[in-house]
Amino acid sequence: MIRGLKDLGALGMKIETKYGGLGLTQVYYNKALALVGSASPAIGALLSAHQSIGVPQPLKIFGTQEQKDVYLPRLATTDISAFLLTEPDVGSDPARLATTAVPDGNDYLLDGVKLWTTNGVVADLLVVMARVPASEGHKGGITAFVVEADAPGITVEHRNAFMGLRGIENGVTRFHQVRVPAAARIGPEGAGLKIALTTLNTGRLSLPAMCVGAGKWCLKIAREWSAVREQWGRPVAKHEAVGAKISFIAATTFALEAIVDLSSQMADEDRNDIRIEAALAKLYGSEMGWLIADELVQIRGGRGFETAESLAARGERAVPAEQMLRDMRINRIFEGSTEIMHLLIAREAVDAHLKVAGDIIDPEKPLADKAKAGANAAGFYARWLPQLVTGAGQLPRTYGEFNPAGHRDLSGHLRYVERSSRKLARSTFYAMSRWQGRMETKQGFLGRIVDIGAELFAMSAACVRAEHLRSAGEHGREAYQLADAFCHQSRVRVEELFTRLWSNTDDLDRRVVDGVLSGTYTWLEEGVIDPSGEGPWIADATPGPSAEENHHRPVR
Repeated sequence: MIRGLKDLGALGMKIETKYGGLGLTQVYYNKALALVGSASPAIGALLSAHQSIGVPQPLKIFGTQEQKDVYLPRLATTDISAFLLTEPDVGSDPARLATTAVPDGNDYLLDGVKLWTTNGVVADLLVVMARVPASEGHKGGITAFVVEADAPGITVEHRNAFMGLRGIENGVTRFHQVRVPAAARIGPEGAGLKIALTTLNTGRLSLPAMCVGAGKWCLKIAREWSAVREQWGRPVAKHEAVGAKISFIAATTFALEAIVDLSSQMADEDRNDIRIEAALAKLYGSEMGWLIADELVQIRGGRGFETAESLAARGERAVPAEQMLRDMRINRIFEGSTEIMHLLIAREAVDAHLKVAGDIIDPEKPLADKAKAGANAAGFYARWLPQLVTGAGQLPRTYGEFNPAGHRDLSGHLRYVERSSRKLARSTFYAMSRWQGRMETKQGFLGRIVDIGAELFAMSAACVRAEHLRSAGEHGREAYQLADAFCHQSRVRVEELFTRLWSNTDDLDRRVVDGVLSGTYTWLEEGVIDPSGEGPWIADATPGPSAEENHHRPVR
């Protein structure tokens, strides 16, 4: 399979043609991933880990010309790459990175252990994040390196197995005194985190792209199955309880594709900063993709829980609905969990408020400064979130163009987005005034703020896509119907989220958590057997030589 992908040129989809790649834009790269992801999310993960966050992307942005000339032709045709950042005790907090790269003449010596290295088992090249100790002539800090995967001192100690994506080549990689030339360093010392985060900006778009592919497949299966499966004399699709699920799958898949297309177009215009859009696309795509897969399993009933192999063995169509559900679950965790995405996006949003209106809530500022900040804020809030959720330069010229004759009226939904954007800005500002320095601890509130923004982003994207399809003469009437259905569904979720901003159980939950951690409720755990037994929660990652068999097996 991997050799076939190489022959197709799939390893070089995003690499420029002058290096032997296909030179696809982000838009068409994501469409290719959606196609692959609909058939096998594991293969999609292999291609995405190689091109979206593996060696090609950081080299494209930060690499020297010499590095590009050396590595990109290999990466476009024969060599698979992997991205190594996570460690056994370091996940979303890379400041605690333990892997070191100690300068030694014109080289660095790498020592440490990396966990969940997607493609690491079969990789030819690695991009490794390691900490360089500060010393004379060395600024130090977290730094990125390109490393040959078969270099002496590298051992793939274990091939990990997961609930889903069972085909991915994901492992635990140990480095012991691995010599890496300084010429293989990407960017200056200390730039590793910037490189990692910048790479993830566009890298995150590959995940919702595969969610789009999964959504399209789920819609196809739901349509075909619910038309032939009858209960009480009617196809199950005609029963409202099932029909609502099919409507959700169809409308949400349309919106997800709109989000991915819009974000990808922005990524292809290098002038755009897509940190927010990419993070929103990843957050919304992974959450909604999971719900879509879950709804398909429910529509299929017992057959949704049965494996494709078992279905085929007893003479039925081999529909892998349960596999899709398992494969989709990880999307809410990797490349930034939902919780981390909430915090990342919220930080960007709150920072925007602080720059404009921070003087208003600063008790040390004089009244004149507060008045000036208030005037600035008034103009800022009038345009802040609509631009945030649709992108600079992406706002519709007029709402009237979204109410063409013979089509559903989408202009009201865009007006709702604008009103809700202002309401969201007011809610955020009020929370800043109320909690001030404690704002960052209010993660439940911040998560809801972000979820509202994600829904508004999705509504805007869906309306824009519907109008684009209508203007191009491509299923315009149907696109307007789907966009209208999605916006109505989304508005229900938005109103619930607005209510929960101020009416929730956050304080109560914190008290319960304190009780759980202090052992107050251990009596509730009685009467069960824990099959996990004893053992450390986190494996030992002490640097040193490996005592394990090397599971590295590159595909030549």
